[in-house]
Amino acid sequence: MFVGHQEHEQRAQAEAPKSIRCGIITISDTRTPETDTSGAAIRVALEERGHVIARYAVVPDEPSQIVALVRELAADGCQVILTNGGTGISRRDSTFEAITSLLEKQLSGFGELFRMLSYAEIGPAAMLSRATAGTFGDTLIFCLPGSTGAVRLALEQLILPEIAHLVWELLRQKA
Repeated sequence: MFVGHQEHEQRAQAEAPKSIRCGIITISDTRTPETDTSGAAIRVALEERGHVIARYAVVPDEPSQIVALVRELAADGCQVILTNGGTGISRRDSTFEAITSLLEKQLSGFGELFRMLSYAEIGPAAMLSRATAGTFGDTLIFCLPGSTGAVRLALEQLILPEIAHLVWELLRQKA
């Protein structure tokens, strides 16, 4: 039987987990936990909505370290991993390449929508962002720019309204 969008949303809302286990990774050669306003913004936004922060880390923009930490967090049961930083086009920006090498399914719409919303706020410089998202096993990964404003935009407009639904979609595939 075909289920319409409204019925699907109602089912997802009823069955989706209320608390999600999350990992936060700030990718930066210069930030520390004390100066990481973007990582702090992610933590606060998730915790305010009842999600659990399983781990937070700041790592340099080194692909092998990024991949190793993502694999570790996924193996430790993080349902969602949010990275910030390293999504631009400078020589040191390697988050996009590191993460996309792991993704099994890409959520192309996330990056497209993020850049559209970002364009409305900052204009054509939005095209410099390589924000992306996808799945790695049973884990959702979101790669956000390092800007605290960009992090808040992605969280408030895209991620937080759909995070439980996205996790539910991954979980129901196993059933």
